[in-house]
Amino acid sequence: MRGPFASKVLLIGWDAADWKVITPLIDHGLMPTLENFINHGVMGNLATLRPVLSPMLWNSIATGKRANKHGILGFMEPDPQSGGIRPVSSTSRKVKAIWNILTQRGYRAHVVGWFAGHPAEPINGISVSDLFPYAVAPLDKEWPLPPGAVHPQTLRETFAVLRMHPMKVTEAAILPWIPRAAEIDQEKDKGLYAFAKILAENCSIHNAATWILRNRPWDFLAVYYNGIDHFSHRFMNYHPPRLDWVPKDRYELYKDVVNGAYRFHDMMLQTLLDLAGPAATVMLVSDHGFHSDHLRPRAIPREPAGPAVQHRPFGVICMKGAHIKQDERIYGATLLDVTPTILSLFGLPVGQDMDGRVLVQAFEEPPRIESISSWEDVAGNCGMHPSELRSDPAAAQAVLQRFVALGYVQQPSEDQNKAVEIAVTEQQYNLARDLLDARRYQDASKILEGLWKKWPDEIRFGQQLAQSCFALGRRTEAKGILEQIIAYRPKQSTTEGAATRALEPATTARTDEPGTDNRESKPRPWADLLMGIIHLEEGDLDTGLASLLRAEQADPRMPDLHLRIGESYLRQKRVEEAERAFQKALEIDGDSPEAHLGLAMIRLRQRRNEDAAQQALIAVGLQHFLPLGHFYLGMALARMGHRARAVLAFETSVVMLPGLIPAHRWLAALAMQPGGDPEKAARHRGIYLQLRKQRGRQPEP
Repeated sequence: MRGPFASKVLLIGWDAADWKVITPLIDHGLMPTLENFINHGVMGNLATLRPVLSPMLWNSIATGKRANKHGILGFMEPDPQSGGIRPVSSTSRKVKAIWNILTQRGYRAHVVGWFAGHPAEPINGISVSDLFPYAVAPLDKEWPLPPGAVHPQTLRETFAVLRMHPMKVTEAAILPWIPRAAEIDQEKDKGLYAFAKILAENCSIHNAATWILRNRPWDFLAVYYNGIDHFSHRFMNYHPPRLDWVPKDRYELYKDVVNGAYRFHDMMLQTLLDLAGPAATVMLVSDHGFHSDHLRPRAIPREPAGPAVQHRPFGVICMKGAHIKQDERIYGATLLDVTPTILSLFGLPVGQDMDGRVLVQAFEEPPRIESISSWEDVAGNCGMHPSELRSDPAAAQAVLQRFVALGYVQQPSEDQNKAVEIAVTEQQYNLARDLLDARRYQDASKILEGLWKKWPDEIRFGQQLAQSCFALGRRTEAKGILEQIIAYRPKQSTTEGAATRALEPATTARTDEPGTDNRESKPRPWADLLMGIIHLEEGDLDTGLASLLRAEQADPRMPDLHLRIGESYLRQKRVEEAERAFQKALEIDGDSPEAHLGLAMIRLRQRRNEDAAQQALIAVGLQHFLPLGHFYLGMALARMGHRARAVLAFETSVVMLPGLIPAHRWLAALAMQPGGDPEKAARHRGIYLQLRKQRGRQPEP
């Protein structure tokens, strides 16, 4: 390897940060630090994973592995000590995080506030857990740090005084964010208290991180701020523009809070960059985005982790330092790529069992990437706790109540057996969704079959099972499940997964509020959507389109719906109607890779090859793993005479989807051109013929 490329790496996590909010602020000069950062480095979207749940995602960022490998499967888990449940913790993680790997290699690694980071791990540096900033007592009472909140123990009192109590958030701190704070009736409206808690917690985290940078040698520091996510869950409903269902008086009170949160993070970023110094390589990431426009949901599911419906599938990534390109945009990054890239910066090998890759597109000169079978096989102290380490009940209760307040978990049942059963059920459901996202449909379906059988009132279990059956080609089974769902009449569910509540962040809604489900029968447009897709796959275009149009009537804002309608029209050669459907999908969500892919298909049919290439490039930039996106890009480039670039696009498509028959035909044809490679042509021609023989005549995409 031509490295190390970095002597110091600073990893900054801004939970839920989103370019849709950042870009207007930068355009108005309101985030000068981040603007300067990206002008001297690279920026781009960071694609998230599903389910979009922060404990799972931040540990994927820290390990380069999906949840089915790292073992953190949601917010809660059974507690073998008490027989009840507890929040996920650092002992829940089954694999090494980046700071554990660096510890093992002798680097001075520090971590502050990472999600599921309690108890603090005994790494070769300072570890400050995510329980560190929580105020669990009034200001006039003792406020001790939870046991295990700081490693090493000798720094416990040093860090205790760095915390900020919410009651110390003064009027001077509040008014720039909420100028009309004096008008708020704090007996009825707890917005100011929620604001103060979030602000104080993030100030405490920032104090801990800056103390380390000022007072201790370091090679690596990871610091996680939950502020943008928590401010957004509490106040995004009041973010401009005002939605018609948001009361005007509350909008006027809280409309500046979300922008203020981003500007506050920009100021904290400046301090971190100043302390890190110009020699450090800095990476800023978010695990997902947050809907801030017309896609903000009016209601969220009454189910564990229901508020995740507010999350957008693209976070942010910014990176600058020596050997990093300047003032450029990168494409195709996922949060699984963060740890492999950091290992590459330090000149260390990437684990072959990691699910991510090195972001070579960010480097001026791509590094030579070395690999190791697994860092889990490397012996020696890495600073991880034994899994059986006892947890502190008071600390666990503090975290649990925090999750309850945010709406991510229901108040646990007093019946411990029932609470454990629900926690295990949610873990299994989240694992199944992670496996679905990883395209391990068979493994996912086995879990979902058990959940659906045990909890037949949990429509979400049936929904995911139908999708996995469809992906496995079990169409009849998928249709049977969907028919059950469409005919379903809601009953009170044990895990309360079927109802919805209005999106007032603080409390459960009244059943007479707009947007709530008071358990009467209602349309299920996503079921009609999937049923329509199945009919289309079976060649029944009329029935399929009818199902899709029925779903559109029930919920015209579903972007996936318009994608499928567009595909249906394309199959019927109704190109103009298909184009309108894909454009409508983009009006709903401009970052839909499949909508851009649909337009690429249309432009190819219209022989508008440059436009087709542009749409395909946008699609694969938003979602790198999009085999058809690379295929259509290759088609457009080949027609334009860019043979080398077309070959690269086709080769990328068949790496992702080896059975993509037309791509092999194109590769064979291009290799037969003058100056080509006859041996390569023969190989792809052979693959093409073999695949056609195995599957029968397959229409080209």
